[in-house]
Amino acid sequence: MTKIVAVTASAAGEAHTQMAAEALKRTAQALGHEIVTEAQGVSVVTALSPDDIQQADVVIVGADGAVERDRFHNKPVYAVSTSEAIRNTEMVIQSAVALVGHGPSLGAIKTTPHPHDPLPEDVVAPEAAPASKFFVGITSCPTGIAHTFMAAEALKQGAAKLGHDIKVETQGSVGSQNALTDDEIARADAVIVAADTHVDLSRFGGKRLYETSTKAAIHNGANVVTAALDAPVAGGGGSGGAGSYRDEVSRAKAERSESRSGPYKHLLTGVSYMLPVIVAGGLIIALSFVFGIDPEPGSFGDALMQIGGGAAFALIVPVLSGFIAFSIADRPGIAPGLIGGMLAANLGMGFLGGILSGFLAGYVAKLVRDQVNLPANFEGLKPVLVIPLLATLVVGLLLVYVFGTPVRLIMEGMATYLEGLSGTNAVLLGLILGAMMAVDMGGPVNKAAYTFAVGLLATNIYAPMAAVMAAGMTPPLGLALATFVSKKHFNQAEQEAGKVASVLGISFITEGAIPFAANDPLRIIPACVAGSAVTGALSMAFGNTLRAPHGGIFVLAIPNAVENAGLYVVAIAAGTLITALVTVQLKHWFPRKKAIAEA
Repeated sequence: MTKIVAVTASAAGEAHTQMAAEALKRTAQALGHEIVTEAQGVSVVTALSPDDIQQADVVIVGADGAVERDRFHNKPVYAVSTSEAIRNTEMVIQSAVALVGHGPSLGAIKTTPHPHDPLPEDVVAPEAAPASKFFVGITSCPTGIAHTFMAAEALKQGAAKLGHDIKVETQGSVGSQNALTDDEIARADAVIVAADTHVDLSRFGGKRLYETSTKAAIHNGANVVTAALDAPVAGGGGSGGAGSYRDEVSRAKAERSESRSGPYKHLLTGVSYMLPVIVAGGLIIALSFVFGIDPEPGSFGDALMQIGGGAAFALIVPVLSGFIAFSIADRPGIAPGLIGGMLAANLGMGFLGGILSGFLAGYVAKLVRDQVNLPANFEGLKPVLVIPLLATLVVGLLLVYVFGTPVRLIMEGMATYLEGLSGTNAVLLGLILGAMMAVDMGGPVNKAAYTFAVGLLATNIYAPMAAVMAAGMTPPLGLALATFVSKKHFNQAEQEAGKVASVLGISFITEGAIPFAANDPLRIIPACVAGSAVTGALSMAFGNTLRAPHGGIFVLAIPNAVENAGLYVVAIAAGTLITALVTVQLKHWFPRKKAIAEA
């Protein structure tokens, strides 16, 4: 049996600090060791006494910043981040115990100190520790909100845990932030792109380039950083090597990228670029209604309608199509994609036509780019003349003579059906869409429901969008309410997380429920699905409509953005209450075993 003392301190706040301390305590006890913990937040809870430190065989420092270590003189210290202490607790305990007998010198034992947490003077850094590397990264998710920044933070923590430095550019809904400079890219040892949408990679030629999803980065940033060091060099540079070898690397990279992304990623790229157009157009149209549903020509209301409906909404399908094609074929796909999308809109093919034209344009442009070979002197004509001309011609003719009429009839039939929905049918649709929003909280099922609703905005069908956004708000709101009304079923860290979830919920960031679901999926996910399904059904039953695809509760401040706003709030409140009640009841009826609970 080993006697351990541990200190935890998280930059993310007291909740994370307490979670790390609790995880270390329970795991150490389960492994048969004695442990005393000190959680350093706004105030120090259960501070270590001199006797605790004197009797300890080893010290664990789980911190994301500098921690005073003078009091641990002559004691072996094992340093990790708080995230590592929470996620890989058993490994941390076992590694710390392995230091016992090595004295204050860590010898060849590999530790993972935070780069800003210096070793004490009497502790010698491991000789075998790898040299620090510098990485640059880009993160991007379809909506450009939650996962973009969660992935960036995970990469930073993962690099810090391994003793490396990283700068991450976030390509979110407000554009690129923390943009990478040419000098930073030039001195980077590797480039990490954690994205669920298309990212322009042209500036990374000659660099080791590792591509993955935001989910992989969030789940284990350290693994992603490690994998980047073994990634192949991107095209456009690099050192030596036979041409055949470079071709094999390029082929392998292309096959890996295609298997990882595929049509789903291309579709979400188009949706992410389309969202700002819909938001701007929808809210401006809503503002025009302040001056009357049918404003007089030449009036201010008519000007707003021209901006929102005549201009912004006219661009929805072309932008969707153009950036689906861009995701597939990069820049050569934009022109045929935009033209194909405009043609699809003019033919009455709606958002389905935009999706079809985008994929057609992208794959045709890619085929022309890869298969049509010109003499070296004329290769410069390819991107500006050959690809746009051939791809646009092929896509346009296919839409006019092959796909135009069938897709238009499908869209007209769908619109007629959805506009005529009432009673049980409307409730059933809302029930299904609502449940889909809560099943995986930002995953493929959630995004499928969201994309369906957003696409219908282009055809002036607004009820499904209202149901989807309301249903996406209820999981974090319901869990926040549950932590407030039934504190005994949640530990201190979860209660703190509930406060954050409430803010994310009213902002329509469903991912606020993910920490709860990850820790207790068998009880949390059914509760969230139940609440979201009820909210979606009520929203459809109340006849709520929504003209903006995002914004959460704040869109209620925009005149006429939401129809039947009072009942819309009732639908959200009902789903929130049901989520909370079902969560509490499931925790009461099916309590977790004490050895596992709150670990």
